[in-house]
Amino acid sequence: MPRPLVATIDISALQHNLRIAKSHALDAKIWAVVKANAYGHGLERGIRGFAEADGLALIEPENALRLRELGWQKPILLLEGIFDAADLETVVRARLDFAIHCVEQIVWLEQARLSGPLDVHLKMNSGMNRLGFKPEAYRSAYQRLRAIPAVQKITLMTHFANADEPLNPGLPLQQQVQRFEQGISGLSEERSVANSAADLMHPELKSDWVRPGIMLYGATPGGASAEQFGLKPAMTLTSKIIGIQRIGAGEAIGYGSRFVAAAPMVIGAVACGYADGYPRHAPNGTPVLVDGVRTVTVGRVSMDMLSVDLTSVPGAAVGSAVTLWGKGLPIDEVAHAAGTIGYELMCALAARVKVVDL
Repeated sequence: MPRPLVATIDISALQHNLRIAKSHALDAKIWAVVKANAYGHGLERGIRGFAEADGLALIEPENALRLRELGWQKPILLLEGIFDAADLETVVRARLDFAIHCVEQIVWLEQARLSGPLDVHLKMNSGMNRLGFKPEAYRSAYQRLRAIPAVQKITLMTHFANADEPLNPGLPLQQQVQRFEQGISGLSEERSVANSAADLMHPELKSDWVRPGIMLYGATPGGASAEQFGLKPAMTLTSKIIGIQRIGAGEAIGYGSRFVAAAPMVIGAVACGYADGYPRHAPNGTPVLVDGVRTVTVGRVSMDMLSVDLTSVPGAAVGSAVTLWGKGLPIDEVAHAAGTIGYELMCALAARVKVVDL
């Protein structure tokens, strides 16, 4: 007797979105990013949805090994590299590519006695200021890697902070591009620079590899709509109305009584709350669909329920279908109303939510 809250994953949408990424990437190879359990969609579904990708990229070493256990034979890239020298032999055995972003990782390689070769991705800090070598230190790091017998292929890599808003005054995209080009001048190895935003919006930045993430799941990294790029939502979160209240003007709804009715209203309780991954901070007016009719949330989101305005939804009753995000209601729109991004909503999907394949 499960709760009526269900996340439906559309494998065909994942496949479709990968084709969109490929169409923008021209001749570049594709790393399909499956970190955070494939953005909440599940590694197994990621393998099925991205079977035509050239490789899978993620953060978690244990999930990289899980991908091998699930039968993925193509390349796998650890985007943050390894976290301990003891991981190196496991990386060799599992045939994992990994990022090199600090001197400590190079030292581990220099001191290791490995049983096989490695392919690495040398990351430049071109302005994001999280991980990577500054442009002026990049060539030295490259030369040290090239001197290590176990290191075979070196891919030149960076990550853009503002590809979705290229004129951002804090760090214009072109400034990052220039820093990267200066840092790799004279090096002929393959390049990997484009995330989802760059793949969709900046064809001039295409390189040998692109690393699409959020777009593969049917959302976008910036203000543009997924629909305008032909992307399809891969996750649809649905529930049902489980109770109805008719309230008068001046009555309040939910914890903190932060919503007070200005006129008589019909209110529906939905089986979904912040313990399921719906954002607690979602304000009054966050969009939702009831029986296909657009309406809004009212009152504070609680652990297991949220409330919606049914006043203008004719025929709504206990058991009426509710779409929290996905098909018919873009996740980006819900996220924007809640002051966050679609990534967070996908990744926050709780373990207690039933997940099914379409």
